[in-house]
Amino acid sequence: MISFQKTLLSALVVIGGALSAYPQASETVRVEHVEATLIGEMTHLQPGTPYRLGLRLQHDENWHTYWKSSATGYPTSIEWDLPEGFTVSDLSWPTPKVYAFQGLTDYVYEGETLLMVTLTPPDSIESDSVSIGFAADWLMCEDICIPGSMESSIALPVKASPPDPSPEWEAAFSQADSSLPVDPGPYSVKASYSGRTLFLEISGDLPSSLYFFNDQAVVKPTPEQKLRSVDESTAQLRLQLAETEETVPPRLTGVLKASSGWPGLDDRRGMKIDLPVSRADPSGQTQAGTFSAGILPLAFLGGLILNLMPCVFPVLGIKIMGFVGQAGSGRAKVVAHGLTFTAGVLISFWLLAAILLLIRSGGNQLGWGFQLQSPAFVLALIFLLFAFALNMSGLFEFGQSAVGVGSDLTAKSGFAGSFFSGILATVVATPCAAPFLAPALGAALTLPPASSFLVFTFIAAGLSTPYLLLSLFPGLIDRLPRPGPWMETFKQLMSFLLYATVAFLLWVIAGQLTDLGGYGAFSLLNVFLSLVILALGLWIFGRWGGYHRRKPVRLAAASAAAIAVGLSLLTGFSAVQKSSNPETDIVWQKWEPDKAERLAGEGKVVYVDFTARWCVTCQTNKATIFSSREVREHFADESLVALKADWTNQDNRISEVLAEYGRSAVPFNLVYGPGTDSPRVLPEILTPGVVLEALREAEAAP
Repeated sequence: MISFQKTLLSALVVIGGALSAYPQASETVRVEHVEATLIGEMTHLQPGTPYRLGLRLQHDENWHTYWKSSATGYPTSIEWDLPEGFTVSDLSWPTPKVYAFQGLTDYVYEGETLLMVTLTPPDSIESDSVSIGFAADWLMCEDICIPGSMESSIALPVKASPPDPSPEWEAAFSQADSSLPVDPGPYSVKASYSGRTLFLEISGDLPSSLYFFNDQAVVKPTPEQKLRSVDESTAQLRLQLAETEETVPPRLTGVLKASSGWPGLDDRRGMKIDLPVSRADPSGQTQAGTFSAGILPLAFLGGLILNLMPCVFPVLGIKIMGFVGQAGSGRAKVVAHGLTFTAGVLISFWLLAAILLLIRSGGNQLGWGFQLQSPAFVLALIFLLFAFALNMSGLFEFGQSAVGVGSDLTAKSGFAGSFFSGILATVVATPCAAPFLAPALGAALTLPPASSFLVFTFIAAGLSTPYLLLSLFPGLIDRLPRPGPWMETFKQLMSFLLYATVAFLLWVIAGQLTDLGGYGAFSLLNVFLSLVILALGLWIFGRWGGYHRRKPVRLAAASAAAIAVGLSLLTGFSAVQKSSNPETDIVWQKWEPDKAERLAGEGKVVYVDFTARWCVTCQTNKATIFSSREVREHFADESLVALKADWTNQDNRISEVLAEYGRSAVPFNLVYGPGTDSPRVLPEILTPGVVLEALREAEAAP
């Protein structure tokens, strides 16, 4: 009997020991389409030794929960009820998946997912077990979304001996570890930006497919991201700033995923990204413009429509009749004259393309595809197209002797005359060519040389086609519509194509300048003002510079117009040059309540600018203080953080802060010193001296 009791007792001890070897798990809770359980990695808890817990989420098919940064949902969260002396880390997030649905893109988990934390116990625990309470919340979605939650606890045995991995959950934690992102290791990664485009450049043994998950919600989520090869070992991922973001962040953080795994990183799929963001080098961050066959029909149509311009159309019939007169009744000779004329048009356009390409090849900054990355180049296009548009709208006339020159073309004889007539016809057409020749000029500066020449060839073919047709069928001349006021109406109608292009380019340059914060916004205002001054100068020229005016009046008008145009160019280009200077690239972070106090508590000097675009004093203040090199140098210091509270649109949070300080309007500026809760309030009218004094006082704060 005693032997049986000993045997039974021994068996119970063995069974109890075996059972205690398995970690305790919380209850499993199913909420709609997700089962949730909190599990432990090791067999027991050892005092002073970190212990990992994981929230195990098992999703039904086609259902998902969200990563830590979400555009359409919210991430899973856990609140803890810990015994005294225990601490717990933030959640570790496995590399997510891209989920696209009805035009929306988000980052999610499907199937089985383990969200892990590290529990750190105190060095001494008196009890044999501890209970860890928790409350988890998540959002589960398919076609619809359902909130889920659970409240429970997990009991963990406590022993002095080192724990062993749990046989039941070891594989789950090992699999979760393999899905966590790792440091870049042998890979070189850089982050830069230009306008609202972010560039992530990776060098090393590159996989074929990459995707960047940004955990700051500053990158626009898209189903796919553009990846291009820079060279054999370097690739560049292009990302777009989210519409809700006004400025580029000083650092870019998240996970760079390789679908096939990263060679040299144990084939982990996720790579940690935490990089400073610098301004991109335009010459090194772009490719040549992309050629599309659809450009060619448009180029041909543009050349064809040039013939309807007032300075070209009246010459058509006269020139063809000149061909007939030179060749007599020989149809072959008439056609030969038409072909020779066409050759002159083609060669003149090719010569123009060659000159522009030669200009582009000079200087490093005129590299492939730099154009729309450069605010100065965009502004030059804006000035050119805006001036052409005003000309076509009738504000002023340029090339008033074009018809006379066209008539003089008929005076030449022989094939040489026809050839040079083609060249002169191109020159005559130039003042009227704005809606189509100006984009061709842009093509010459953005496309590879062969494609650029092809575009110019099609424009030339369009311009010369009526001459060829009328050479073949001179009888058609009688069927041409009579020159008249309709041509001027048509020309003015075409000007709206240019105004639309100017509007697009203004949108482009707005993105390039306003990413620099308030100073960039002021630069954009200067660009708008420069267009007003340009229009004024051209109006003066059109109003008093015509040939019907007396010579002194014409000279005075030309001088005044030249001064206005010069002032316009100076205003516009000085704005973009200042904004393109790295010394003025002040990185503004978005203001949020309590953010300034938190940053000051972390030892930062914090400058808070409560501003609005419609506030003229705000823009004047920024232009004044940031014209100072010394101020810019202070703002470039990493210990200073610049926050912008934009009140352009109503924001009750900003209104509340203003009310706290007895204010009801902007401008309003605050400077916090390291560790201070009470900021210094700056006066409404700022000077570099006032700002520098406040910054130095804040830097000297204990």
